[in-house]
Amino acid sequence: MAQPAHLAASRNADGILEIRLSGDWLLATPVPPVESVLAELRGAGPPARIEIEAAGLGRWDTALPTALVAIERAAAAAGVPVSDRKLPPGAQRLLRLALAVEERVDARRAPVQRSLVEQVGQASLRVWAEVIDLVSFIGVCAQSLFRMVRGRATYQRSDLLLAIQEAGAESLPIVSLISFLIGMIFAFVGVRQLEQFGAGIYVADLVAVAMVREMAPIMTAIIMAGRTGAAYAAGLGTMKVNEEIDALSSMGVNPIDFLVLPRLVALILMLPLLTLYGSLLGVLGGTTVSLIMLDVSFVQYVAQTADSMGLSSLLGGLFKAFVYGSLVAVAGCQQGMACGDSAMAVGQATTRAVVMGIVLIIVSAALLTVIYITLDI
Repeated sequence: MAQPAHLAASRNADGILEIRLSGDWLLATPVPPVESVLAELRGAGPPARIEIEAAGLGRWDTALPTALVAIERAAAAAGVPVSDRKLPPGAQRLLRLALAVEERVDARRAPVQRSLVEQVGQASLRVWAEVIDLVSFIGVCAQSLFRMVRGRATYQRSDLLLAIQEAGAESLPIVSLISFLIGMIFAFVGVRQLEQFGAGIYVADLVAVAMVREMAPIMTAIIMAGRTGAAYAAGLGTMKVNEEIDALSSMGVNPIDFLVLPRLVALILMLPLLTLYGSLLGVLGGTTVSLIMLDVSFVQYVAQTADSMGLSSLLGGLFKAFVYGSLVAVAGCQQGMACGDSAMAVGQATTRAVVMGIVLIIVSAALLTVIYITLDI
């Protein structure tokens, strides 16, 4: 068990400042500050010299030399000699090594204080640059899609099928669970509120319209942003770090066609289907809660659900899913292709892909909702 580190400083009759070190000086444990010693050196009457006593010193690591270097530098600035001959030999050698070369005056970075206006301006410029990069990448992806339609894009069909499997079938469990639970939550809230007015049967309308038009598309898209969009960014970022993308370019293969296009098409195709499946699971979740809490039959609930649903609601939800899938795929691939050349950059690209995907989903959801209301869809 580590013994607490202790530092005691006192002056004797000869004006010598004696520093006694004891205990374990380890980075993992609290160490005493050296401010009392530095205050003695900065005072009006500095000591004649400093003697360091380490008879009670236990285990130590770089925490000890760090404190000693601070004392030595302050003593040198005050013109006070230091005697460290009673230190352990290893500590003496580290101390000599640390003090062998003087620290450059301009070696440390001076803290830059920026005003609030400057910080806001720089943040705005960064956001604007990211928007420009995203729009440019969307244009490149659109060109790749046109080449695919004309049969001139260079990609492997096996990669496309694998991407469809990863974005579609492998996502069914999490989409099923989330959609079913969201439908149950909507139904529970609706029952508690509408039953007060004797309108419990309209829970079917609430669950069906909310799931098909809004919640199924947006929740499925957010799930895919955290699952598939992050996977796209991590995969492409790792390839960027390993210089595989540069190797494709040097062989004359368009990396957008070969790497981005299969992922983009897979998510564009699969997200509407997952949304349709999630809508069904959400309605089933709402049906389960309603049949338990309301005095209605299964036939009545299904009939009310069918009456509340229209083709415009279904197509509107599927169009939203198409837009969300495109944005999630673009965000993931764009951050992966823009990844830096280090392992840490892969993690940062993955985080940015998820954040950007969710932000794009929310912004596009708001815009589409306004458009739908304006056009009375």
